[in-house]
Amino acid sequence: MKTRIVIALGLGAILSAHAETAAKPDKVAVCASCHGETGASIGPTFPNLAGQQASYIEHALNAYKSGERKNPIMSGQAAALSDADVKALALWFSSQPAKVYVPDIEQNQSAGK
Repeated sequence: MKTRIVIALGLGAILSAHAETAAKPDKVAVCASCHGETGASIGPTFPNLAGQQASYIEHALNAYKSGERKNPIMSGQAAALSDADVKALALWFSSQPAKVYVPDIEQNQSAGK
């Protein structure tokens, strides 16, 4: 009986954590212009955020905010984010399915000729 209660509480915690990540933050619109609404980047010059660890995304955004990490575009965008925004964005992007980048070898070979 005790084991069932522990399992039920654990499942409840997992489901509530998942529900927390399911809500798309309003600030995603700002990120979407480069990183895509679900974190799948719009081009090869912008990193994919989908599937990244939430702690990594939080750390990176906070480093842009503090100036520890330098990028004029990201520093400006991150400066406008509250701590709650950073956490919400990190949870959103980390909960999205990762996009695997596979280079087009034929295109890269013809471009090099």
